[in-house]
Amino acid sequence: MGSRKVVTLNEFIIQSQKGFPFATGELSGLLLDICLAAKIVNREVNKAGLVDILGLTGDANVHGEDVKKLDVFAHEVFIDALSKSGACGGIASEESEGFISVNDAGKYVVCIDPLDGSSNIDVNVSIGTIFSILRRKTENGPCEMKDFLQKGCEQVAAGYVIYGSSTMLVYTTGVRVNGFTLDPSIGEFCLSHRDIKMPKQGKIYSINECYRSKFPSWVNDFVDYCKEDDPSTGRPFSSRYIGSMVADFHRNLIKGGVFMYPDMTTHPNGKLRVLYECNPMSFIIEIAGGQSLNHEGKRILDIQPKKLHQRTPVFMGSLELMDTMKTFTSQMVDAK
Repeated sequence: MGSRKVVTLNEFIIQSQKGFPFATGELSGLLLDICLAAKIVNREVNKAGLVDILGLTGDANVHGEDVKKLDVFAHEVFIDALSKSGACGGIASEESEGFISVNDAGKYVVCIDPLDGSSNIDVNVSIGTIFSILRRKTENGPCEMKDFLQKGCEQVAAGYVIYGSSTMLVYTTGVRVNGFTLDPSIGEFCLSHRDIKMPKQGKIYSINECYRSKFPSWVNDFVDYCKEDDPSTGRPFSSRYIGSMVADFHRNLIKGGVFMYPDMTTHPNGKLRVLYECNPMSFIIEIAGGQSLNHEGKRILDIQPKKLHQRTPVFMGSLELMDTMKTFTSQMVDAK
């Protein structure tokens, strides 16, 4: 058997850059800076039970949620890495009320959820990092709000890191979705999932059913459909919900399924944030062949955000399963 050449993330990015003759390398460098920060966070996640970084700080973030110690650490690591990147002009973090302007000459801004699923930190369940990269609207000087408040379709790159049984980075620059698994023996992310394609039909539905009484009726009707016995369509489907968006999304991306975080009577605008969570994940899922919509059937990537921490209901998944879901309500129209 011949040996298979290992392709590191660094090598892959450099090779990909050669396909764009006018590329300056700044975006590539920015992606590698994010990669380095992810390695540092991964190191701390792996030894979290051995040091004093678990548990609550006693503070709350801008959303009124309790802040975990590892949340703060991840936030600081990514801010530090991105601040030192000459390509990054500003950062909007889920953990900060406003954006941070870091480099007047930087051509890009980054929107980031440094540690998604932090409620799972203390119980050793997969958590992650989600990031979105946008080209600045302003050319020079400190960043402005309009640099961040762009539609998701304007992203130049997006990705996530999942810290689980293995640590994996998945990203796209709008052409293909590729996954890289961290090899701890050499400290490098290595290409493990080339050109990821989401199955057109899925048999997994992911939703927090404890909020059933607060969901729109059509959502409950669709969930009931997923539970019905029908061998011809492969039902009942499997219910899988972890409570960490990165983990739920990653499983469904690979195996096929639908992830839902609807509007609720208590949260009419949903709970997930457009810039830090929904836009980057929607960008990935569309490039991989899936679909992502809000509660009105509008493409998530076409939403014009009006504030940094704006929320939206979101439904994303395999193309055929999403088409089935849209038949359950007149609101979920074709968003082409």
